[in-house]
Amino acid sequence: MDSLLLIPSCLFLGFLVARFASPPKDMAPALNWWVIQIALPAIVLELIPRLSFNIDLWYLVISQWLVFIGAAIVFQLIGSWLGWSRARIGALILVCGLGNTSFIGYPMLEALRGREGLAFGVVADQLGCFIMLSVGGVLVTAVYGGASTSASAVAKKILLFPAFIALIIGLIVGQLGGWPDQIDSILSRIGATLTPLALFSVGLRLRLSLHKYQLMPVMIGLSWKLLLAPLAILGLGSAFAVSANVLSIAVLQAAMAPMISAAILADQNDLEPDLANAILGIGIVMSLFTVTAWHLLLP
Repeated sequence: MDSLLLIPSCLFLGFLVARFASPPKDMAPALNWWVIQIALPAIVLELIPRLSFNIDLWYLVISQWLVFIGAAIVFQLIGSWLGWSRARIGALILVCGLGNTSFIGYPMLEALRGREGLAFGVVADQLGCFIMLSVGGVLVTAVYGGASTSASAVAKKILLFPAFIALIIGLIVGQLGGWPDQIDSILSRIGATLTPLALFSVGLRLRLSLHKYQLMPVMIGLSWKLLLAPLAILGLGSAFAVSANVLSIAVLQAAMAPMISAAILADQNDLEPDLANAILGIGIVMSLFTVTAWHLLLP
């Protein structure tokens, strides 16, 4: 319960500090640097060696890819029908095809499903959403935003990302029997900083304002991200008899709020950044309730 209360507490604290305390301009980037470069790799190094891999775990990965691919198909079709700009379609694919499976996902999974659920969630995040962000996100910016990125640059971005390096090391360490207790304890303490700092950073940039012209794309985008995508993952996993624990985590990760990094990518490539940030802020708040509802419905 304490972990669950930490989510709105840190979000709200960041929201208040941004508006009333005049924080340093570079506070959010500095916090994000620690989270991405230090805390996230530490928690990956801690949790991945404990996983016992089997064929079921691949559904955690594939499910996150399917959410992104589904978003690309759905928003391209709807956008063409409604006459949306390519920038708007690209923004929706990014922020509603990629979930906040780490900053929001990790603390929510730990609160709702315990450490075992969190370990499964790391697989969905690292091999699922992260790969899609690094590959699919770059492709979307190239197609809808005019960016051009070579295959070698994409590969380099993936291979040199700290959490991806930690994932490979964690897999090797797991095969060798895991970390000594002292190292495991150090990694756990460093990784524990991820949740409060990440959520505080999100709160610093949280925007809940919405213009009238943004109402329809926000409603359509969040309907996919918070309702239809997890429903599709639940149906597909049930059809293929995926184990209950794995299926539950796959659905919960599919239902997570839009990804912060995806909104940043949309902003950097001029893919309707105001719309992307509106979806991000509203989606984070709504997901606190919708993900909890999914948790109660799942085994």
